[in-house]
Amino acid sequence: MDTPLRRRPRSLALELVEALAERIRRGDWAPGDRLPTEASVMSEFGVSRTVVREAISKLQASGLVETRHGVGTFVLDSLAGASFKLSADQLGTLQDVIAVLELRIGLETEAAALAALRRTDANLATMRQALDTIAATLQTGENAVASDFQFHSEIARATQNAHFYDLMLTLGSQIIPRARLSVDAAERASELAYLRRVQAEHESIYDAIAAGDAEAARAAMRMHLSNSRERRRRSQTS
Repeated sequence: MDTPLRRRPRSLALELVEALAERIRRGDWAPGDRLPTEASVMSEFGVSRTVVREAISKLQASGLVETRHGVGTFVLDSLAGASFKLSADQLGTLQDVIAVLELRIGLETEAAALAALRRTDANLATMRQALDTIAATLQTGENAVASDFQFHSEIARATQNAHFYDLMLTLGSQIIPRARLSVDAAERASELAYLRRVQAEHESIYDAIAAGDAEAARAAMRMHLSNSRERRRRSQTS
């Protein structure tokens, strides 16, 4: 059962987008189905009308739905149009994950540089919140994919260029190749060390963006994603 969203208003819209998009991807709503009313979504997720409307706007930009004025919002056929999509079966192998990381290197390094030049205090606050949540999960072993994706998506939003942000939403949180912590003590220690290195890379990206240093932000993001790619390649040969 989906639970109500309980985060700051700026991140609520992104989380609502992910929740609704996931229902569409898994087939809860088929092409042509009408989404629940604004009031229904507000009630189920515990969010404001403003948050619902922003989320619907992002789903429209991602080509998942269309709104017919006076009628409602409807799910689009995922095969219609020329919108770029990533399906689950395109991330089924290690080579697929590496290919997506290469795509992200091209996209997100420039996004980080632009974010350093254009970010607002609100953007920084959302990035900081995401990193703090990730840090908290390191001790509990909880899955931090949502917060990891929130951090990267907020960098895209901080470019103040909607195309970067919309593309990140289209790709979705499935692009985050974050490992889960193992229940085995020895493996958990190894995974925890790995996740701490990832978090340190995140902090370097954040520091550069907060400092307004575009070149440092670009370099930090490239290093982070390149390291992720190399970690995946090493795991393939180990």
